[in-house]
Amino acid sequence: MAMKEMVQPSPAASTVRSQGPGARQICEALREQILGGIYETGSQLPSSRGLANELGVSRTTVTVAYDQLVAEGFIEVIQGARPRVSSSLVRSKATSAVPKRTGPIHLSSYGERLRANPPGRDYLPNRFKVDFRYGDLAPSDFPALTWKRAMNVAMSQSPGRLAYHDPRGSHRLRQALQGYLWRARTLSCQVEQILVVSGSQQCLDMCARLLLDPSDSFVIEDPCYRMARQVFASTGATPVAVAVDNEGMKTELLQEIPARLAYVTPSHQFPLGGVLSISRRYQLLEWARRNDAYIIEDDYDGEYRYDIRPVAPLHKLEDRSSVIYVGTISKTLSPMLRIGYLVVPAELQDVFAMAKQLLDRHSPVAEQEALASLIESGAYESHVRRVRRLNGERREALLAVLRRAFADSIAIEGADAGLHVVVWFKDLSRSLEDVLVEEARQVGVGIHPISSLYIRDEGRADRIGLVMGYSALTIRQIENGVRLLTGAVQRVKSFAEDPARCSIPALTASGPGS
Repeated sequence: MAMKEMVQPSPAASTVRSQGPGARQICEALREQILGGIYETGSQLPSSRGLANELGVSRTTVTVAYDQLVAEGFIEVIQGARPRVSSSLVRSKATSAVPKRTGPIHLSSYGERLRANPPGRDYLPNRFKVDFRYGDLAPSDFPALTWKRAMNVAMSQSPGRLAYHDPRGSHRLRQALQGYLWRARTLSCQVEQILVVSGSQQCLDMCARLLLDPSDSFVIEDPCYRMARQVFASTGATPVAVAVDNEGMKTELLQEIPARLAYVTPSHQFPLGGVLSISRRYQLLEWARRNDAYIIEDDYDGEYRYDIRPVAPLHKLEDRSSVIYVGTISKTLSPMLRIGYLVVPAELQDVFAMAKQLLDRHSPVAEQEALASLIESGAYESHVRRVRRLNGERREALLAVLRRAFADSIAIEGADAGLHVVVWFKDLSRSLEDVLVEEARQVGVGIHPISSLYIRDEGRADRIGLVMGYSALTIRQIENGVRLLTGAVQRVKSFAEDPARCSIPALTASGPGS
């Protein structure tokens, strides 16, 4: 068969020719012709020189394409002869179509648990004019110039070789954190007890992997941080929900509960905002000793108190053998940096370091060095004071506009600390929750009900509660958002009074998580 006759009839070759082919396009076209049966097993392909002339490219380009087909097993090349379609090519199994899986998806028990209880989608891009999503920070608050300088220095002072690092984290950063924790949180520990990780979520994942078996139980606040509950439950362990009030977890309910671990947010209960009272702190520590259990103390936003100095951590009250302290810079610098840290009991420091090494070797080193520089120079604590002031102003603006808009028809919790408040609408039944969310969405406002953060149905209030974050918003956005929310609430009330006269779509009556 002539060279021209072999290549020209091929639709793939025609496509290649029209595109001004490179080696990749030639390789793909010939692969398609072989799979499509245009070239049979054992048949010859054009010589590299002949195909180059036919397609108007260099011989080298065709040679590169042939070399790739040889490497993939499609063709065979013998010195002095034209390439042939490989005799080992099994055409019944060689197809250009992507094979589709027909059987069921087989996952581990861990995978099945995750699939049955997927996490929220709070990472999705902001689609609203104003989103009261909690956990986000304002880009304008980030000390971009200071961080850039610190990163430039960290990169210029990097070691002379590129190598894996200590899984515990930068020794310099751990020393800086040791001093910072003592100054800011009155927490005393050894450098060896500090482990730098990729955000507080990895802290929780490591605690779950190392401390819980499927047959175990774990204690958790109700309501709680949903992704903490999910990461512990992903081990197969059973959650034991303990109610909270304005003094935090009701530790008197722990007396008859055997468990291996308790997860708490004692300095600012998430999401309701209570501070665990001193008597309850001692009750919790005593329960841990009696059950040989560990307490995971998540100090996720301990830097933000607007009435008094930050509350001393639970870790400070005992011999530190039961408490694992979790800290993060996600609420002070940025959640995008993914830097968190653990303070673990001395007897756990080696196994946690081994777990970190297996998970991802170590967290990014340059960012650790940059953060260490900021802490050592005092720039980090100066930044914390600045963003505490800015968020205090946002908090005051939100509280003022909420009270003007809704007066006595709302109750506000958790306003003394943190970066969010909980707003309860006294005269809106929870059966209208989805309707309110949709109506707010229609006018460009993102709102986030508290009901999905409860574990037990009996714990949920029969009224709408919203967790409203403000740390990513300007004061103007806060005022505009509440104005739009006020209109949405009024329309929902009208809908509740006379659904037939209201255009709001009739959604499901129960809230998320019900």
